Amino acid sequence: MRQEIDETTASGPAHVAIIMDGNGRWAQQRGRPRLFGHHAGARRVREVLQACPGHGVKYLTLFAFSTENWKRTQTEVAGLMLLFRKYIQREAQALLDNGVRVRFIGDRIRLDEKLVSLMDELELLTAGNDLIHLTIALNYGGRDEVTRAAKRLAYEIEMGRLTHKDVDAETLARFLDTHVLPDPDLVIRTSGEARISNFLLWQSAYAEYEFVDTLWPDFTAAEFGRVLAKYGQRERRFGAVLA
Repeated sequence: MRQEIDETTASGPAHVAIIMDGNGRWAQQRGRPRLFGHHAGARRVREVLQACPGHGVKYLTLFAFSTENWKRTQTEVAGLMLLFRKYIQREAQALLDNGVRVRFIGDRIRLDEKLVSLMDELELLTAGNDLIHLTIALNYGGRDEVTRAAKRLAYEIEMGRLTHKDVDAETLARFLDTHVLPDPDLVIRTSGEARISNFLLWQSAYAEYEFVDTLWPDFTAAEFGRVLAKYGQRERRFGAVLA
């Protein structure tokens, strides 16, 4: 994965976030259980991740499991939790060797202790890497994140370390799960659905969006490159009118 960044990619997005949608439908189209699609989707992560440095993408954030996904069948949820554990165990050394720093965002309270332990270990193992920053959103929801941030901010005020006069958008952002990350430049959703599903609500206020029809297990590095190329043709004004 280690490679030089092409100077021609300077206009591309530094931070790409992806809603990896369509695993279940991909499996059902093949007459297989939904978990078969999730396993195929996990394998696709490596290909997209490996493509990032060559396109100048330093930050990649993936929506793996939402706060709403607990509503799925017990079999699917249990299978996903096992898949996350296996992914961490299988990919940890490769992530370390390839300069990937891994972070997890989301509320860990509801997650299995073994999974949380593996998450902690992977974060610590890769803490010295800086080629690409991979953030995995696990038991994550944008509204839940902002709610938890507001509670932490309220506690700081209650403790007298802040006052209400100190509170502005920048202050609140410091309490978000993503406080050490830049906001995403581009958000991609696969599978043809055109909604953001409670993903990075605060951070994506000025992100560009790309909704593609491809189901996540079929989303290749080549298609990823085409989406990034389209981003480079856009003019980002952030509310201003450019001359």
